[in-house]
Amino acid sequence: MPRNQVFSIPALKRLPAYLRELRAMKAAGRTRATSPVLARALRIDAISVRKDLEMIGATGSPGVGYAVEPLIDRIEEFLGWKNASEAFLVGTGHLGTALLGYRGFADYGLKIVAAFDKGPIPPDTIIHDVPLFDFAMFPHLVKRLRIHMGILCVPDDAAQEVAEAMVDAGIIAIWNFTGHTLQLPDEIIRQKANLAGDLAVLSVKLAARLREMDLSGEEEGK
Repeated sequence: MPRNQVFSIPALKRLPAYLRELRAMKAAGRTRATSPVLARALRIDAISVRKDLEMIGATGSPGVGYAVEPLIDRIEEFLGWKNASEAFLVGTGHLGTALLGYRGFADYGLKIVAAFDKGPIPPDTIIHDVPLFDFAMFPHLVKRLRIHMGILCVPDDAAQEVAEAMVDAGIIAIWNFTGHTLQLPDEIIRQKANLAGDLAVLSVKLAARLREMDLSGEEEGK
């Protein structure tokens, strides 16, 4: 990925959805995918599909679209999912434990190789086949296993302190599942999982739909 190139964040977030649809097409024996077909699957317009795929250097043929298997390879290569990225997870409360049990990460090139929490941790503790260690072991294991990515699932009031400790240990990318906005050096890559924001959007859309249904019911009752 060119270092100075700017990419569309909405387009980047759509790439896993393209990958899901293309894998389904491949499993069904289909060898070509057109922009209109992908657009209908993602509920966007065909022009956006072509722009998204141009962004990653994928080109299609007029009238016949894209070859499915090469396009899958191109998206996986662009996202860095051809080889699994290994990560450490910190914080094994309800959310952290649920993430450890989610098998779908493997489809997206992510492997959580160890989890950490405040000690003491009994020896040989395993959560969903992932070993759990005292956070005091974190710096040693980061260096030993050359881990660059961390997943942060601690309580909000501990997030900043733990994130700083992760960075001091050598982590350069943090997937933040806390509600706290991390203040870290600019060179540290941060991505916040916005569960509350997504729920807010869903709730507003639901409220609008319910109002439409109420109005429709009132019209029918007249």
